[in-house]
Formats: sequence, C-alpha cells, structure tokens
Amino acid sequence: MSTNNYTSPLSERYPSKEMQYLFSPDMKFRTWRKLWIALAEAEKELGLAITQEQIDQLKAHAEDINYDVAKAREKEVRHDVMSHVYAYGQQCPDAKGIIHLGATSCYVGDNTDLIIMREALTLVKKKIINTIASLAKFADTYKDLPTLAYTHYQAAQPTTVGKRTTLWLNDLVMDLQDLEYVLDSLKLLGSKGTTGSQASFMELFEGDHEKCKALDQKIADKMGFPGCYPVSGQTYSRKIDSRVLNVLAGIAQSAHKFSNDIRLLQHMKEVEEPFEKHQIGSSAMAYKRNPMRSERMAALANYVMSDAMNPQLTAATQWFERTLDDSANKRISVSEAFLAVDGILELYINVSNGLVVYPKVIEAHLMAELPFMATENIMMDAVKAGGDRQELHERIRVHSMEAGKVVKEQGKPNDLLDRIAADPAFHITKEALQKALKPENYVGRAPQQTTEFLSGVIKPILSANEALLGLTAEINV
Repeated sequence: MSTNNYTSPLSERYPSKEMQYLFSPDMKFRTWRKLWIALAEAEKELGLAITQEQIDQLKAHAEDINYDVAKAREKEVRHDVMSHVYAYGQQCPDAKGIIHLGATSCYVGDNTDLIIMREALTLVKKKIINTIASLAKFADTYKDLPTLAYTHYQAAQPTTVGKRTTLWLNDLVMDLQDLEYVLDSLKLLGSKGTTGSQASFMELFEGDHEKCKALDQKIADKMGFPGCYPVSGQTYSRKIDSRVLNVLAGIAQSAHKFSNDIRLLQHMKEVEEPFEKHQIGSSAMAYKRNPMRSERMAALANYVMSDAMNPQLTAATQWFERTLDDSANKRISVSEAFLAVDGILELYINVSNGLVVYPKVIEAHLMAELPFMATENIMMDAVKAGGDRQELHERIRVHSMEAGKVVKEQGKPNDLLDRIAADPAFHITKEALQKALKPENYVGRAPQQTTEFLSGVIKPILSANEALLGLTAEINV
C-alpha cells in the first residue's frame, strides 16, 4: 500500500466493500462494455449489419478490461470513452467497427451512472431494512420500560424506552418510502445522441422513428430497467442526481438525530452504544467510555447533508442541452455521498444491535422527577376527599417551588412528597403517595403505541423485505 499519496477515508475507512465496488473502475468500465454489447445487440435486432460473431467477441471480453491499453491511448487522445472504445477494439478486432455505433460519450457515461445509482440505492435499502429490524427488536424489548421524556431537554412526562425508539424508526420509515419512490422511478438515458434528438440513429435507421424508439426500449430491457426517459439533452437531467442525494441526505438527518439522542443518553448513563473489551476511550482519561460510533455517525451525516447542495448547483447551472462543468463535481459528490451513507448505516446497524440499557439508572432519574409530574393526580384525589381545587393548586405550586429550590440550590433529593404529606389540606400519608408513584401509571399509551406501530407499520415492511434481512455490520473502531 502506498503511503505517500492521499487516500480518501471514504474509500478505505468507513464504507463496506460492496459499496466501494459499486464506485470502482471495474464496475464502471465493465458496465460500459455491457452497454456497448446491449447497443450492438439492439441494433442487430433492428436490422443493422451486425453479426452474432461480432457480438460474441464483445461478450468474450466484457470482463477482462485491458486498462494499460486504455490508459496509454488516453494520454494521446485525451478522451476517456474513445480510449476505452479503442482498447475494447484491440481485444475484439472483428467487432471494433461497430463498438459505440451511433452513440455519444454520455451513452456509456450517463447510463452507467444511472445503473450504479440504482445498485447503490438497492444496497442502501438493504441496510435501512436491517437497521429498522434491529431497532424494532430493541423497541419491542423495552416497550414497557418507563423512562423520563424531555421537551427542550427539560424533564417532561414519562414515556417508555421502546416508544422513544419508535421515533427513530419512524424517521427511517419515511426515508425508506422516499428511497423506494426514487428507486422505482429511475430510468435509463438510453441512446439519445449528441443533443438528445437521436439524429445519428435516425441516420442509421434511415429515418425510421419507430426503430429509434424501439432501440431505447430494447437497451432498457437488456439492462433491467423499465424504460428510458422520454426526452433529454445529451445527458439525463441532473435533477435526478439531486433527487437521489436528497434521499441520502434524509437518511443522514435521521441517523444524526439518533446519534444525538444516544450521545445524550450515554452522558446520563441510561443507554450506551457498544464498547469493545479492549477499546480505549481517551488517551489521557482511561476511565472514559466515549460514544465515538455515534459521534462518527454525526460527522458523516454532516458531510452528506452538506454534500446534497452539490447536485442542486450542478442541475441549476447546466446550459441548454449540456455543459461539462458537471463532470468533475458529479463524480465526487454522488459517489462520496453513497460511500458516506453506507458508512453511516454500517454504524447504525452496529450501534443499534449492541445498545446497552441501564434500567436502574433510568428509574432513578425518573423517580427524581416523578413527584412533580404526579401532582395533578394527587390534587384530584385531594379534591375527591373534600379539598378545594383552587386552594390545593396554589399549595402544590408553592410546595413544588420550594422542593425545586432544595434540589437545585442545596443538591438534596426531591422532598415534594414529604411537604404534601405534611400539609393537612391534602389528607394523605406519604405511604399512600409513594404507592401512587408507579411509573407505569404515567406513561399514557406509550406501550400500546409501540406495539401498534411495530405490528401495523414495521412488521409489513420487514415481511415484504424478508430476503434483505440478516445483515450484520463490523466496524473499524
């Protein structure tokens, strides 16, 4: 391995080997050759003078790309597509005259980009499904465990650990819906020619419009797509890249929110991400257990969300039928967004599969705040015992303020129950108050909502995608 050249962490450190392959030279140039074969086959089927022997020769060398010949040729002609046409022709001398017949560079370049994005979205979908499955198991396990919920990061009413997990799940469900919509709507560019008018193919087919239309559909069929975009310039609309990266940015948003929550919970020692036996949290502070996986998720998510601006600018600034100022930006922004999201989902699966819950800490935090939250129920019981609602409300307000001062200013435990029990207006003992403080009585429908969400929303998704399940993620700590 060379150590004196820059290498991107997005090609070595974070993503899976599967995603790395999709954006590799092998995937790109093998797809070029498959597209040239599809073009030749379709043209032969539509009556052009192309022989089966020529096609067979192309197929025989579809995988063994002579990179050295292509690189040497590109130094001479300064054109990547024509360099590979030349290199392919060197391997297939009988077919070299029909390679790329009637096509422009975007025939292989843009169609390949669309094919790669389809495969990459399919891999991302697989990882979202497995993340959903992992979180769903966690939500079901802890659907009944009461925990303190927060608004404005201030103690609010109780919820359950499982119910909180459904919030993360629901975000991913929306991401999955967006992804499936974009994935299902992807088409090929097809064989549109230099400005999208198919003029070169009209010449080849002697003015036969129907054969030009059939050529597009045949290529789409051979490459496994439902069809081609009906109109284009030389390239497919760059808004497609923007749509795809918006999906990836949405996944990044969801993952970032999850990672934030886990980092806060780990600070409170309620829930922790997995921590390896020999993992080091800090070079100076040996006792630390830093949430580094969640932090890495957040860092990569920030990158993807900001990267989504790139294809927006590219789409907005194209001139007429095409300009080449998209190329350098596009080949960086699209590939790296996918590589980063793949790394994010690898982390998400790993963290969600290994979350550690500390029920006793959760209970302690909840019980420290629950007396304040129970005051409305206490007041109602006192009214039933003959008290005046307005007077009792004022007494609870005063007692709550005083108890809050004890906690905040003196650092002592919450003594609100002692104050209420000592107040004759409430006609209730401390023992009776403590019996009333059962956390499960204050979580509302959280357990039921969790069960309903898992059975009504998540189960159908997992059932429909059962073939994608079973993925585990190993990460570089």
